[in-house]
Amino acid sequence: MAEEHRTPFTIKNWAEDDRPREKLIQKGKVSLSDAELLAILIGSGSRDQSAVDLCKKILSGTGNSLSELGKLSINQLTDYKGIGQAKAVAIVAALELGRRRRTEEALEKKKITSSASVFELMQPIIGELPHEEFWIIYLNNSNKVIDQLQLSKGGITGTLVDVRLVLKKALELGATSIILSHNHPSGNLSPSSADKQLTQKLKTAGESLDIKILDHIIVTEKSYFSFADEGLL
Repeated sequence: MAEEHRTPFTIKNWAEDDRPREKLIQKGKVSLSDAELLAILIGSGSRDQSAVDLCKKILSGTGNSLSELGKLSINQLTDYKGIGQAKAVAIVAALELGRRRRTEEALEKKKITSSASVFELMQPIIGELPHEEFWIIYLNNSNKVIDQLQLSKGGITGTLVDVRLVLKKALELGATSIILSHNHPSGNLSPSSADKQLTQKLKTAGESLDIKILDHIIVTEKSYFSFADEGLL
């Protein structure tokens, strides 16, 4: 007996009450689950499951965390039956837009009022990276962000940090203070000896130019460590 021909569960063939597109239009975006929103992106599932069920399976594999989903590569996504390269690209692009939106929202706040506000600014940029990056935040005398500069990529110990470049940029911008920030992909918030040495080196160099180091924030995916809050500056 020939195998019965089956087609993917496309959204247009679902019962009207089950269609996430129509649900979004009629009830608003907040009424949809994460799986339903993803289902709109991919449009169809596999021969054995609907788009929503497929998306539920993918989310389950990441602990139902959109943050973890955003870390998956295109190759990892295409390991799921029913997810081809085009669908994987759509998912990656959508989650990257969400990350960039968070970055924009943080930048709009501009004024740095606490270590927590530095974390809000930097976490979307470096909090979820698989490698270490070191950034400088330049502030004016009202503690408003003038500019941000990626100083190094790949770890402090493995990269020469040019203190002269940091201070040259500060003078060009007219910055009166600086905040240092880097991430620990391991999730460990404890500062290393290299972190402490670099902080002191920049602090000493800045003092001669009346440029103050306000803080050094170590960022992880969900938390941060502040040198200022811990009395290390």
